[in-house]
Amino acid sequence: MQLENVYITAAGKYLPGAPVHNDEIEEYLGMIDGKPSRSKTKMLSQNGIQSRYYALDKQQRTTHTVSGMAARAIEDCLSRNGASKTDIQLISAATTQSDLPVPGFASMVHADLGNPACEIASHQSVCAAGLMAIKNAYTNIQTGASHTAVACAGELASRLFKAKRFEQQQRIQDGHGLELETDFLRWMLSDGAGALLMQNRPAAQHISLQIEWIDLRSYAHLYEVCMYAGRNKGDAGTPPPSWMDYDSFSAADKDGALNLKQDLRLVDNMVKLGVQRFFELVDEGKFDAAGFDWLVCHYSSHHFKEKIIQLLAKGGVAIPEEKWFSNLYTVGNVGTASIFVLLEELLRSKPLKAGDKILCMVPESGRFITGFMMLTVVPPTASQTFDPSSLLTDIKAPEIRIQLENPVLEWLIRQLTTVWIDFESSLRQVPIVKKIFSGTLTLEEYKVLLFNLRQQVIDGSQWIARAASNVSIEHFDIRSSFISHSRDEHRDYQILEKNYIQCGGSLEELQRGEKNIGSEALSAYMFQRASQPDPFDLLGGMFIIEGLGNRVAGNWGRAIQQQLQLRDDQVSFFTYHETSDSNENHFERFENAIQSGLLTTSLAERIVKTAKVAGRLYRLQLEQIGNY
Repeated sequence: MQLENVYITAAGKYLPGAPVHNDEIEEYLGMIDGKPSRSKTKMLSQNGIQSRYYALDKQQRTTHTVSGMAARAIEDCLSRNGASKTDIQLISAATTQSDLPVPGFASMVHADLGNPACEIASHQSVCAAGLMAIKNAYTNIQTGASHTAVACAGELASRLFKAKRFEQQQRIQDGHGLELETDFLRWMLSDGAGALLMQNRPAAQHISLQIEWIDLRSYAHLYEVCMYAGRNKGDAGTPPPSWMDYDSFSAADKDGALNLKQDLRLVDNMVKLGVQRFFELVDEGKFDAAGFDWLVCHYSSHHFKEKIIQLLAKGGVAIPEEKWFSNLYTVGNVGTASIFVLLEELLRSKPLKAGDKILCMVPESGRFITGFMMLTVVPPTASQTFDPSSLLTDIKAPEIRIQLENPVLEWLIRQLTTVWIDFESSLRQVPIVKKIFSGTLTLEEYKVLLFNLRQQVIDGSQWIARAASNVSIEHFDIRSSFISHSRDEHRDYQILEKNYIQCGGSLEELQRGEKNIGSEALSAYMFQRASQPDPFDLLGGMFIIEGLGNRVAGNWGRAIQQQLQLRDDQVSFFTYHETSDSNENHFERFENAIQSGLLTTSLAERIVKTAKVAGRLYRLQLEQIGNY
């Protein structure tokens, strides 16, 4: 089986609230038994963290959910690449502790994100779970099961450490204070979320990160649990009860079994195992110890960075300081989300260039896991620098030239102007349109756009002909104009078909195509209006549809042509409309019709309503691309 290349085409993050500096921590977490922590100063000096983020206010009230933050990180990620929620085929999500024990974390993220049905995968560990989520998405795309996936992770550790949580615990009541294994973590962990957009092709307009390989190893068979929640450690040989084995959850809480803890006697093994696996990967030929440009290392404390440097040096490796990348000191330790937040900031803040190698290192102290990932920076696929958003002109209604002074006509033009501005503004939020102007449209997506438009465009000449047949003889000039317009619309779909064929599609599959849900609604509405006696309110529909050619189609065509490097005969359906819809053949007919003497207040109102409905249904047609 041919394996696909996999690329990180965008990274996003969500960090709640404002940065919380060291002197503010206990304003958010509170003081245990009303007393300042005795370990705070020592721990902060060791970990080097200067600020972090909490999804908690100063009254110790939770302000976010983990899944909600992950969903917002995904939205941030998608916005960086102009991608849509509808593109997502897989959500691979990670956390240390979700908002709920059941269901899986990915289900909760999917619900908060609100994208259509897709595959999901939940990963629960400590820091390495983030890399597990990335590897799941990586293998899914690599094997061709998906072409677009999102990997994400989120953490909300602060609510585990607020002072109110410990008030009923026996140790606190006995005056012994909070055990060091938990108090230590109060100064280590931060809240937030991150996400990566992963695809089987690089981004068109900005650099991407190709995933070369991902390596994960568990050493749980060698050591006791180190970072954990849900029990206390018992005497040697005595299995301690799980929090679910207590007579009540309150009894487990009182005994401190629900506290998140880290066994400080074991934690340094995390560094030893990480460096050991580093050298094993070098020996296996995965990478050269001096052959990467950046080391993105998720160390949870500056104390551990120093130990990593010392152990590497013993193996003859010295990594220059300028190659190290970390945001631990300003963002804090965001657990499973750290690798996502690190890559987001690296992409955003550093001058990466094509060919750069990025080694990611994620050690975990839960029961000891090592994680490594090698990335290569790849250039944009567009052969020249092109910003399609530069083709987005100011939103402005098609100009209607008034030849007669008529209060009703002037009112109609004002109303149609408002309708158009609302229509074009909303149109720019439709996923396929956002792709056109973000430079992320693919050739296959362009072909799908043509395929969907053709099934409705072919009806255009037919509903106009039906409208003409229902125009009474006293309005012969308007009837003749409708008939001429019908002939032009017939030519339009023929141009579209030629574009589709020139892009590699077949006429047979195009002719067998069905209208999508939005196209069905638009065509049905236009035929229904065309079947009425003297259906002049259809001028509102013509204003929208011909206005698209007058104002929008040319920019669409140029943006598509330049980002996909297409020929004129592959985009002429759009570029042709820019000229034909503004000359005698199309838009001028609309101008002549509304100034022909048939306009009344009642008709003007009906024209406006038809324009509103046609605009909404045209947008629906583009929103429902592929939904037949």
